[in-house]
Amino acid sequence: MTTADYSQRWVNLASSKLGASTVVCSDDFFASMSRMLKEEPAIFIDDKYDDHGKWMDGWESRRKRDPGHDWCIVKLARPGVIHGIEIDTTHFTGNYAPAASVEACFSTCDLPKDSQAWTQIIKKSTLHGDASRGFDVDNDQLFTHVKLHIYPDGGIARFRVFAEPRVDWNQVGPDERIDLAAALNGGVALACNDQHYGHIRNLLAPGRGMNMGDGWETRRRREPGNDWVVIALAHPGIIKQIEIDTAHFKGNYPDRFDIRGAMHESESTESLVKDSEHWGLLLPESKLGPDRVHQFENEIIKHRQVSHIRMNIYPDGGVSRLRLYSLVK
Repeated sequence: MTTADYSQRWVNLASSKLGASTVVCSDDFFASMSRMLKEEPAIFIDDKYDDHGKWMDGWESRRKRDPGHDWCIVKLARPGVIHGIEIDTTHFTGNYAPAASVEACFSTCDLPKDSQAWTQIIKKSTLHGDASRGFDVDNDQLFTHVKLHIYPDGGIARFRVFAEPRVDWNQVGPDERIDLAAALNGGVALACNDQHYGHIRNLLAPGRGMNMGDGWETRRRREPGNDWVVIALAHPGIIKQIEIDTAHFKGNYPDRFDIRGAMHESESTESLVKDSEHWGLLLPESKLGPDRVHQFENEIIKHRQVSHIRMNIYPDGGVSRLRLYSLVK
């Protein structure tokens, strides 16, 4: 399975945007361990240096001159069942880590105790410079932390842990509304027709967007039609309230939008996208304004449970966040 397949099925629980954090590492002399959890792709700036040397967008340890290897512990944004790992060395060429392995554990502490038992989920494997490698994980345990080992030292641009966040749906009350689109609950933005300026994953992140780049934005449409995104909900539910936020989008927000939904069992994104054009209407075409939170409740068309939604925006533009508050029972 490719790393693109991971991101279309599961949530990156090692994303700092979702709340993951690096807890401790053996060494991050050249580049801070926290950088490898950034959501956006790694960048390279030719003439950027700091007090320790060349600035790199990732985690980089110093050259090891004694026995052993370097490591870093990451606390996931939420406990989850891990299905895939991506280790990315983009822009690390003569300084990448040549091999890595990964362990995981469940701990109620921010920093697992020294006595904590760890489970190996990826054996020691070869890495290459300026490249990404994905690893399937076959383990149904619930984990809160992962420990990335690199051999013996070097740099990692991005570290991603694709997992199924675990929510006990049986504990959700019959009248309790929960945001089934939220990434932290397991919602996944599957596909869109365009994301030139901002990735669809931003739509489902917690909090309000930090700036115009922290949202989903399409390029200017010069042909007939409209832009769209398809989202898999964390759990089938009956949508009772819709919130769409155009924070920071002032001269480039969509003029209008609507939402369609359906129950769909297919795991084929291509099939979902094709069928989504014909899904039932949940929210009729509605006006949007700049840089504000819009809420809709009475306008929602009564319906049964849905597992997927399609949001159409007219004709193009940027949306910061989408919330779909729903009943799961």
